Amino acid sequence: MKFLIAGLGSIGRRHFRNLIALGEKDIVLLRTRKATLPEDELAGYSVETDLKKALRKHKPDAVIVANPTSMHLDIAIPAAEAGCHILLEKPVSHSLERLDVLQKAAEKTGIRILVGFQFRYHPMLNKARELIQSGALGKVLTVHTHWGEYLPQWHPWEDYRQSYAARAELGGGVIVTLTHPLDYLRYLIGEVDSLWSFNGHISPLEVNVEDVAEIGLKFTSGALGGLHVNYFQRPPVHRLEIVGTDGTLHWDNADGILYSYKMPTSFGSFSENPPPAFMESFSPPEGFERNQLFVAQTRHFLEVVRGESEPICGLQDGVMALRVALAAYESQKTGCSTKLEK
Repeated sequence: MKFLIAGLGSIGRRHFRNLIALGEKDIVLLRTRKATLPEDELAGYSVETDLKKALRKHKPDAVIVANPTSMHLDIAIPAAEAGCHILLEKPVSHSLERLDVLQKAAEKTGIRILVGFQFRYHPMLNKARELIQSGALGKVLTVHTHWGEYLPQWHPWEDYRQSYAARAELGGGVIVTLTHPLDYLRYLIGEVDSLWSFNGHISPLEVNVEDVAEIGLKFTSGALGGLHVNYFQRPPVHRLEIVGTDGTLHWDNADGILYSYKMPTSFGSFSENPPPAFMESFSPPEGFERNQLFVAQTRHFLEVVRGESEPICGLQDGVMALRVALAAYESQKTGCSTKLEK
């Protein structure tokens, strides 16, 4: 199979390396030569600077869209029209404009689109989903995610002020950059009905986007929750808590361990000497590290391209996550809660 990668920053390089690790060597690079990483590993691969020429000349089976967010659709729409399957990095875009054009192009040519929300492949988040769906937690009542990163240290090889995450014109901002929870919370709990948000730029970081957001969520199931994301936390942290009538789940991305606390008594019961919760822990496989999420995603994409599997995170999943992110901006602007469109 032949692949074209558009965007050779950190995430594009990761896709490049993982394709090679999985035995795929027929790779074309679409370059602007604005990437800040070393060039050595790219030597020997075909390089193009014009998308239409690259599609016409190389006829790739699939295109990986890893350029800045605001430019995603400039690559994805022509690729879909050319009949290429697509791995589209998150968020799918910075606005809803032209996403319908991409959808129609995909339907017309019959191509499949996988959106790059790699946490869908985390074994412990999938274990959490399994426990929730089995009824182990009873009725899910609340869910909270806290994710703080320190932007200057995130990509230490480049000036954070020039990164896409820091620049509004490239589709940056902490809500859309750290948008993974907006997908995996839907994956775990279900659709979001409405939300409210406070967000803005409150730290000394030199960015022209919001660097913090508090988002309150109401799910269609009736569960309530919250998401906190920021660009200024040292040390970084990423954790999740889910509370149900019969138990609680705690997950921390630092060690990947999922803790399940199961109550031995029924909800609503009372005891002067309540028994302790039954605690069970679930750990990722030995040697598990972050890139394995991306490898699993790439392996799944190869199956999608070969027609062996349907995308587990399709375009509509990406659109829904973007709708939630945009609703958070709307809530900040209006000072009111925002209801999600069905």
